[in-house]
Amino acid sequence: MQYIVLDLEWNQPWPGSPSSKKVLPVTIHGEIIQIGAVRMLADQSVQDEFQILIRPKYYRRLNSRVSKLTGLKDAKLREEGVGFAEAAAKFRQWCGEDCVFLTWGFDDINILQENILLHGMDPQWVGRWYNAQMMFNAQTGSGSAQKALKTAMEMFDIEATRPAHDALADAYHTALICEKLDLVRGMQEYGTSLKSHEDGFHGAELPGCVSRKVYHGYGDKRQAIVDMGGRENLCPECGAPMQSGKWFSQPGRRYMTMAKCPVHGEYLLRIRLAPEADGTLRVSRLIYEGASEAAESYQKAAETRKKSRRHHDKTK
Repeated sequence: MQYIVLDLEWNQPWPGSPSSKKVLPVTIHGEIIQIGAVRMLADQSVQDEFQILIRPKYYRRLNSRVSKLTGLKDAKLREEGVGFAEAAAKFRQWCGEDCVFLTWGFDDINILQENILLHGMDPQWVGRWYNAQMMFNAQTGSGSAQKALKTAMEMFDIEATRPAHDALADAYHTALICEKLDLVRGMQEYGTSLKSHEDGFHGAELPGCVSRKVYHGYGDKRQAIVDMGGRENLCPECGAPMQSGKWFSQPGRRYMTMAKCPVHGEYLLRIRLAPEADGTLRVSRLIYEGASEAAESYQKAAETRKKSRRHHDKTK
């Protein structure tokens, strides 16, 4: 067995731009522009490296924020990048058989699988993967919150020798962290680690919660709420589009609304907005059953709003 430590860079259209309104064959949250990876052997020693630039097909113009963050330019991708199908084939050949993928965070594999599907290919070969953040947290007693790669390196006294936000450099630094972890134990205990993580997507510990998901890359609150109440507002039972009602704000950049599926009835949507390192917003979304205690809080807020408006109208 071997470990493939993977990191990606991807492009996203600016919210509201013509590119953001494109209807693609498969929904993606970013189009990959660079793949970087480091191979580790079963003894966790670093073996070799892989990196390739990809010429985007759908979001052809780099978001200025992505360009500034990664240092990549449109011209460089046009001149040195290859099509995604070619890049994926070369990467798969380099990976070989019997490999486990390790990433720093949940996003990279999800983005990779989306892009593979977008180009009509089967993503099954990248199905065996683990988020090394969860192993790091469990084995260092670092709690459940996600740790930045830089923070983890500092905790292990690892010096950064390559620039951040380069796919290969980030993969290399992640591999240096993984060298210091017990990866076999980490894989065995992975289910327990996920349950303690605030962004875990594998089940809900909260009463009445039926779905948890985290989204990344939103430019502002308005676009996040529009998407949560629109294209991402799907029934957790059947996947049908739901209609959402009035959004109410709560402390801590939290918002909630009731959504209705024509078949399965009402659900409470709760979202929390948090800033990312690159200046965009992360959206953590919870969906509760319509009869849950959490949903009652929405009904109370709605009733309080109605009473306040009636009182205001009477005093005019």
